Amino acid sequence: MAFLDFLDKKHTIAGPGFNRWLVPPAALAIHLCIGMAYGFSVFWLPLSKAIGITESLACSADMGFMAQVMSSTCDWKISMLGWMYTLFFVFLGLAAWLFGGWLEHAGPRKAGLVSAVCWCGGLVISAFGIYTHQIWLMWLGSGVIGGIGLGLGYISPVSTLIKWFPDRRGMATGMAIMGFGGGAMIGAPLADKLMKHFATATSVGVWETFLALAAIYFVFMVAGAMTYRVPATGWKPEGWTAPAPTSNTMITQRHVHASRVWGIPQFWLIWGVLFLNVSAGIGILGMASPLLQEVFGGRLIGIDLGFNDLDASQKGQIAAIAAGFTGLLSLFNIGGRFAWASCSDYIGRKATYFIFLILGFILYVSIPSMAHAGQLALFVGFICIILSMYGGGFATVPAYLADLFGTQMVGAIHGRLLTAWAAAGVLGPILINYIREYQIANGVPKAQAYDVTMYVLAGLVAVGVLLNAMIRPLDEKHFMTDDELKAEKKLAQEREVTAATGPRVDGGGGVGVGSNPVVTAFAWAAVGIPLMLGIWITLQKASVLFK
Repeated sequence: MAFLDFLDKKHTIAGPGFNRWLVPPAALAIHLCIGMAYGFSVFWLPLSKAIGITESLACSADMGFMAQVMSSTCDWKISMLGWMYTLFFVFLGLAAWLFGGWLEHAGPRKAGLVSAVCWCGGLVISAFGIYTHQIWLMWLGSGVIGGIGLGLGYISPVSTLIKWFPDRRGMATGMAIMGFGGGAMIGAPLADKLMKHFATATSVGVWETFLALAAIYFVFMVAGAMTYRVPATGWKPEGWTAPAPTSNTMITQRHVHASRVWGIPQFWLIWGVLFLNVSAGIGILGMASPLLQEVFGGRLIGIDLGFNDLDASQKGQIAAIAAGFTGLLSLFNIGGRFAWASCSDYIGRKATYFIFLILGFILYVSIPSMAHAGQLALFVGFICIILSMYGGGFATVPAYLADLFGTQMVGAIHGRLLTAWAAAGVLGPILINYIREYQIANGVPKAQAYDVTMYVLAGLVAVGVLLNAMIRPLDEKHFMTDDELKAEKKLAQEREVTAATGPRVDGGGGVGVGSNPVVTAFAWAAVGIPLMLGIWITLQKASVLFK
């Protein structure tokens, strides 16, 4: 019971000597671990040979879907394994929505620890599912339970970072959410090495790898959760003054209760903007490798042949180039999260989203022309910019919400907004996959099968421009009254800053600046070194594009 009491939010209020720059690496420690969800495809090929070991052992042609799910005598199809992605992001969105309010009251430390238990516990259950060859245990373990861990881990630092960095909201959330995009760059190469280490004549090494990753991730995630601190109510950085409210400002000093956002038009407008931006971006991300290969074919290796006319060796060469392309997209996805979110601190969130959507429209409608003209460098560059704005949209939206709805319950409101991500995770891949298949089935060459898709995605972001233009400051009726705010702060276990109970409101007393730079440097090194190593490995893979 003493340990559970230690996890309460009231015990996470920062005191003298705590440096606010310890919070971003704590958030990164969790996000870099759960970000491995993006890298799960590294397991699909080995798992498709889990029974056959050297080659896949196909199920009987007359075996139904449920029989294949329960079978332990034939290998899984990659399409069955791919359902993990859908489960990841559906349950991420659902968990963020359902538990966002609880997180605001329980605090980031408790939420981070629950996230670690769910994500790592899900990996352990999946390992048992692989060992017994029961795919439903994988879906339940990593997909459902792990997906809940994804949702809690993803939103756990948002409210805390915004309160620690009211002067740089975009930059702060961008640093943390950057980790979610970068997790696969670290996790995928590590998983590949672990699978090779554990592989034997009777095992492809995946279940052992899951257990090893669960142990490694648990240590980092718990360390991150235990490092979380929240500022006392009223704290602000020394020398910083909140912008004075005006009649048309997009930044409010008031607060909206999370339970009310479903009835506020501005919430649904931002929901729609995020949904459309993510639907377009995730469609590209999911098909990046075949997109490049089928559009450019032999031109990637200096041969004027279409994709279907290449032999196995030539297809192997362009597959390696496509792998480098996907690695490059990962870098832009990560870099965009930090760069665009930081930029929004200076030009505003609404203006930043206008750039995402208007520039995105121009790039989407231009890509088919670049492809037909054989302009590989422009084609790659355009898609890299699109992916930077895809990542930037995720990182900027928490600050957008805080500007409009206030900071008191921004984590819970952000959780509700992430249902847009869950919906986009279904729509985006369906759009790009089914339009492509329809085009090919009707005789359109593979090199041109993505043209209509690009125009459809351009249409999505064009609608987003209109929705973003409609966003205005909230009406006074939506904000909490002083009594309601006081009651909410009591539920959230917040403590007011006074001379007797805490640090000065202006950031004095050592709170926010800290007194031991070695501790801060160690915290950043613990997450920075693995991230830099992942970036280096990805750059090496991407270098094939420039040879």
